[in-house]
Amino acid sequence: MCLVLVPFGFNPHSHHGPPMIDSLLKPFQRFGVHLGLERIQRLLGNLGNPHHQVPVVHVAGTNGKGSVCAYLSSVLTEAGYRTGRYISPHLVDWTERICLNEQQISSDKLRELILEVQAAINTNEESPTQFEVITAAAWLYFAQQKVDIAVIEVGLGGRLDATNICENPLVTVITSISREHWQQLGPTVADIAREKAGIIKPGCPAVIGPLPPEAEKVVWERIQELQCPAITPKSACEISPGWAEYTSHFPHPPLSPSPPHPLPTSHSPLPTLKYPLPLAGQIQLMNSATSIATLEILKNAGWEKITEEAIVNGMAKTKWPGRMQWVSWKERKLLIDGAHNPAAAKVLRNYVDTLVQTPSPRSVNWVMGMLSTKDHADVFKFLLRPLDKLYLVPVSDHSSAKPEELAKLAQEICPGLSYCNTYTDLSLALEAAFDSTDNLVVLCGSLYLVGSFLGSGE
Repeated sequence: MCLVLVPFGFNPHSHHGPPMIDSLLKPFQRFGVHLGLERIQRLLGNLGNPHHQVPVVHVAGTNGKGSVCAYLSSVLTEAGYRTGRYISPHLVDWTERICLNEQQISSDKLRELILEVQAAINTNEESPTQFEVITAAAWLYFAQQKVDIAVIEVGLGGRLDATNICENPLVTVITSISREHWQQLGPTVADIAREKAGIIKPGCPAVIGPLPPEAEKVVWERIQELQCPAITPKSACEISPGWAEYTSHFPHPPLSPSPPHPLPTSHSPLPTLKYPLPLAGQIQLMNSATSIATLEILKNAGWEKITEEAIVNGMAKTKWPGRMQWVSWKERKLLIDGAHNPAAAKVLRNYVDTLVQTPSPRSVNWVMGMLSTKDHADVFKFLLRPLDKLYLVPVSDHSSAKPEELAKLAQEICPGLSYCNTYTDLSLALEAAFDSTDNLVVLCGSLYLVGSFLGSGE
């Protein structure tokens, strides 16, 4: 296959300045989502296998993986390790995906890396996808920067995801599993679990969040087959608003069905730990506990700079934009969250319920857009309540569900809505949502929609 690697007419030495990152990556967009490891293996091989130089914590899951990566990166940076972080998707800019010590890569450096990756592509072979190109750029950057450790978030699934090129991770983490991306991963939760469990490697420690029974069975069979020390941490406890308490699982054996063998206990365990929890929502008690259990495994494996103080300070500094985040829009308070699948919608509704039940119950004004591929009905079932209002918009520049069809579906699912209408533009919908009542206003339904809002600078 022959591929034009840069936009037609682009001259890298022209005086018009360097190419935009979007324009460099756009030629690869047409290859879509194409899971498999052969292309990324070839590409990284051509680049000198930079991923072999990078110690990795690998994180998968339907929901929660992003915030777990954020906690881990923040604490490891605070502990004094040179820490890489790779996430997807980005909200506003490609540079968000690749961080070193909590700092986004510069646009110039990312452009340079993408051009280096492009130069390594054999045009007589099958082209890598866009995700594989940016993933290769991340591995290259982390190797060049000689990171001590990189926190790598799975893009989609696990087994055939481009990030699953790491053969011997320090720890693998699966935060949660529910039915999403079934078009690529398979129709059942067990199928999806099989794909996510593909990141688990022989003998490598694993941290497993709470899973539905059919997923748990698949994951633990994989853990036992590969003889991995593994643990399922208990959720932390809220001790006061914005503060949580984690209870160590060491030196106890893993809390798992028929554990293959206990985790190493060569170092003293963390005591019960009280720490600040800056990210909103009940789910963060579980996500933060999963993160601290992962850090505890690293500490026991000799990463001794992970002290109590580093954990407490690192947790306090964690930022994860676009997820249950309070922002100001025209001097009014707005809650934004992706809530792009049923499990995430349920988590958001639980958080919203803590806000609208006191001092007297209030309704919610939902400003929403969703991608065409998502489970619209179940998202609505979890979010909508009688007397709520719904303001529907398209998700621009993506395969958006039609707002008119969403409106019809929402009224079937929640006939008690006091208002349901469509808008061509996000700012018009927000204006209407804020003008109607003093209800809580929430923007959600798609991370791309949230990213579009954040990128607009409104």
